[in-house]
Amino acid sequence: MIIKSLELENFRNYKSLNIEFDKGVNILYGDNAQGKTNILEAIYVSATTKSHKGAKDKEIINFEADEAHIKTYLDKEGLERRVDMHLRKSKSKGIAIDTVRLKKAAQLLGLLNVVFFSPEDLSIIKDAPAQRRRFVDMELCQLDQSYLYDLNQYNKIIAQRNKLLKDMYNNQDLKNMLGIWDMQIITYGQKIIKRRRLFVEQLNEIIDEIHYKLSGGKEKIKVEYAPYVSEDNFEEMLKKAREKDIKLKSTSVGPHKDDFIFIVNGIDIRTYGSQGQQRTAALSLKLSEIELVKKITGDNPVLLLDDVLSELDSNRQNHLLNNIGDIQTIITCTGLEDFVNNRIKINKIFKVETGVVINEN
Repeated sequence: MIIKSLELENFRNYKSLNIEFDKGVNILYGDNAQGKTNILEAIYVSATTKSHKGAKDKEIINFEADEAHIKTYLDKEGLERRVDMHLRKSKSKGIAIDTVRLKKAAQLLGLLNVVFFSPEDLSIIKDAPAQRRRFVDMELCQLDQSYLYDLNQYNKIIAQRNKLLKDMYNNQDLKNMLGIWDMQIITYGQKIIKRRRLFVEQLNEIIDEIHYKLSGGKEKIKVEYAPYVSEDNFEEMLKKAREKDIKLKSTSVGPHKDDFIFIVNGIDIRTYGSQGQQRTAALSLKLSEIELVKKITGDNPVLLLDDVLSELDSNRQNHLLNNIGDIQTIITCTGLEDFVNNRIKINKIFKVETGVVINEN
């Protein structure tokens, strides 16, 4: 998979942009707040329909416009493909592949797989469980359309159940309707738990070897899935929590409370690990994500590195850069010195300044 070019119109700080990428390593450099990350965000939206920042469509459209357009031209298995994204402030987005409009956004997933790595990802181990759930969900939604559907349905039902719990404060007769939402929550929740469990199994087949090498043969890592409820006891736990949920006006049990634990040499490194161990595990996780996409899809993802190298020491920088291999990579940074020092082969260099991109080679 290769991104050949990207066209933007009224996306973030870009009124108009047309940029052609090399199949190897592409560098976007410039001062902070010039628009480098916006280019990576546009690619991510083209791959997943969502911003990696969690921003809504109306927030990523240029403030002077009501609509934005993203056109991404791809080379997939020797065939040219095109993704059109039409973002609107007052309506849902329109998506087309090769000019054919999609009925559902989920139909886009799997065409372009990306791995996005930012400085925020380095703290994924020590952050709250929501960040680790988000990582797993973002990856699974790219790899499994059925998971995306189940997750969307689950989240909608949770929101509806929570609204019902709030409405019950003034109308206790609504309590009889809880059972309707509960059965749907259980149906979709069980599917999510099962798929997350499989994802962790697949991840563990890859991450241990990567982490062992990255730690210089000193550490063994294992990722453990810590579901808040299991497939078997979900219904029972939901019933037990009903009175508590009514009191709190919120759903307190389910996979929206899951966590993922990183064990290094038998120790939970979120609680007892050093910052160095946590960062090494985070890097291992991202490198494993690349290999997992390759294994499941049979295709290379596009690697997006958003100013992350400045947050890594030289050893971790070298390990990451040495593992890029034949993957198309787009890197943002403030300067080029680190890349020269690390002797990485740069295929194309762009300078980004106040929403203007200049090809320097």
